[in-house]
This record gives sequence, C-alpha cells and structure tokens, in this order.
Amino acid sequence: MGKPKASQERTQQATPLVQITLTLPFELADEVSDLLLELGALAVGLEDAQANTDAEQPQYGEPGMEPETFGWHINHVKVLCRSQTEAHTLLAELPLDDAQRTSATFSQVPQEDWVRLTQSQFEPVCITDTLWVVPSWHEAVQAPGRINLTLDPGLAFGTGTHPTTALCLRWLCENPPVGQPVLDYGCGSGILGIAALKLGASQAIGVDVDTQAIASTAYNAQRNQVEMACGQPDLPAAKGQFPVVLANILSNPLKLLAPSLCAHVQADGHLVLSGVLARQAEEVMACYRPWMNMRVWAERDGWVCLHGTRLHNNPTHERTP
Repeated sequence: MGKPKASQERTQQATPLVQITLTLPFELADEVSDLLLELGALAVGLEDAQANTDAEQPQYGEPGMEPETFGWHINHVKVLCRSQTEAHTLLAELPLDDAQRTSATFSQVPQEDWVRLTQSQFEPVCITDTLWVVPSWHEAVQAPGRINLTLDPGLAFGTGTHPTTALCLRWLCENPPVGQPVLDYGCGSGILGIAALKLGASQAIGVDVDTQAIASTAYNAQRNQVEMACGQPDLPAAKGQFPVVLANILSNPLKLLAPSLCAHVQADGHLVLSGVLARQAEEVMACYRPWMNMRVWAERDGWVCLHGTRLHNNPTHERTP
C-alpha cells in the first residue's frame, strides 16, 4: 500500500500525466519527497520497494505493538508531473547520484476525474434491512422503517464498511436502546452513537483521545441532524454509568481499559466490544470476566463482537468513574 505524501492539485487536462518512479533509501526518500513538492510536483507517494517479499516491512500495529522502525528501508518514490518536460526538469534538481538518477523510470498516467472515481468505490452499506450507511453523494432510499446514516469516508475510523463497525451496528439494530443513554468509547467517526440515536436512544455520548475523531463525530452528528456530545474521555457528560457502553477499538487498548469500561456499565447494563480478531477473543474476554460475563456475540471475516452484562456481586462497579 502506498503512503500518500501529499496532493497539491488536480488538473483537468486531457493529456496524460507523467509519473517518475525512483528507488531510494529511507533517509533520502523522505528528503527528496519534500523537495519535489516544494519544486511543484503534483503529488508524491512512498511505497515499500520490498512489498510482497520476505523483506516487506509492515507499517501498522496496535498500540503497544508498533513497528520496530518507521519508514521502509528501500522506497519507491512515485512522482506525478504535468508533462515529460516537467518530469525531466524536476529530476535534474534532485540530490541524486548517477545510479539513482539513471534508474528512474517514466510512465504515463491517464487523466481521470479522481474525485468521482474515488466516490464510485463507496456504495451504500446495508447493515440490516432497517439500517443503511449512505455516502453523501448517493441519494438515500426513503422507505417506511428504513434508517439512513449519512457518512463519508474520512480521517476518523468507522464508516460501516469494516466488519468491526458493521458488527456493532448490527448489535444495535437487534438490541435498539430505545429511551436509554449510550456511551460510545473511542467514537471515531461517531457512527455508533449516531446510529444509537437514530434507533431511539435518549442520549449518546462519544469520547475519543483523537481530536480529529472528536471533530468528525461533531460534524457527522450535525449532518445526520442529531445531537451527540463528544470530547476527551474526561468529558463531564461521560462520567457515571450507562445502560449501554460501546467500544470499537483494538484488542490491546480494550484489555487495558477493562476496569474503566466495566465501571461505566450500570447494573444489568450491556457492554459491547469490537475491534477484536477471533484468535484474540479469549484473551480479551479474560480481562473482563472479574466484572462481566463476556461472550462472543457474532463473528465476521475473522473479527468478533463481544457482549456482556454487568455482574451484580462485584463492588468495583459501585464506584463512579
């Protein structure tokens, strides 16, 4: 997968664009990509030159399991230019040795309406017969009993396309929180809290440590014409206990958050967890068993949704977080 460095503009010319591909070590690739943008390249992207080999370096991981190094040892630097002339001009300005310069390859990239092409990859997502997630560029089908969530792919996680989000949404559809307040811990795009409100919740509170997620939640709530308070985990509205607590995060933070999340669940309340691979389920559930009778509620594409209700005989829950 490529790592977009930047995109400065989109032209509408009919003639093809020109792409230069360079093979450079990490330190030089980073320096060159910044310089290319300063010199006026349309876009620059970095890719692992050793992808799909034994030497491939994954650049993702859960909190606490980050990659040992950031950036690839050997990079393909892909540079998008307006013309062949511009491509050669930019190449001449780069601090490369003769071998690096002569190894550069050139290819043509057909002009596209990139916005329309990107949008065409995202169709409405059917969660259940009742609930659909619809990008804003699609016209939502209006029908009795149908609920449409307007949500576009963006910087915050949660658009309904990933199995973890879809499983949580399905749980909400099958267990609508009518008249109940809901806490969405790690709200991302706000999709779970917004869905809960559309399904009859009296209130939805979203918390996240990512400021972009908080902004996305506020924006998406407004777009869907619902009121959803959102902020950092110390948000006053998130204090206390709730009949429904949702957390679609990842297994490591879910394990660390077990005491805190369980303390947010009121007596006979529901805790719904996702972001957990099937092979991680038992380990995550074990962290919650002192307070919750957790079980695998559903599985999809190797991911699970866990559900539990609060046990009455543990005093930990009597403390308000």
